[in-house]
Amino acid sequence: MIVKRLIPGQDLKKSLEDIRDRKNIKSGIIICMVGSLDKIVLRMADGNKNVISGPLEIVSATGTIAINGVHIHLAVADDSGNVTGGHLMEGSPVNTTVELCILDSDMIFKREFDPETGYNELVILQE
Repeated sequence: MIVKRLIPGQDLKKSLEDIRDRKNIKSGIIICMVGSLDKIVLRMADGNKNVISGPLEIVSATGTIAINGVHIHLAVADDSGNVTGGHLMEGSPVNTTVELCILDSDMIFKREFDPETGYNELVILQE
């Protein structure tokens, strides 16, 4: 398991990619993520982007880390407790902290373009 703390100003998605590259993660699963963001950029189910200004608390996170991409879904709460969720995009800086726990495995996860969905989707390879 990989446990990291991100500090203020770090971009959440870029930081996950950097951790993957530095730790040579071939397949990772987000098992825990808590903290806060200054703002978040989310891709919604219809493909549109939603930018929400903070500060925001991360109330839920799940996803996979592949050798060539990350696929993370987040739910965040504003200062009134209103919750919004979606697919994490770049441009989501840490506010005070983000604590991460990533489980890595012996498999290899890769993301490949799927013409049916129009997105890079998970492909599971064995070592």
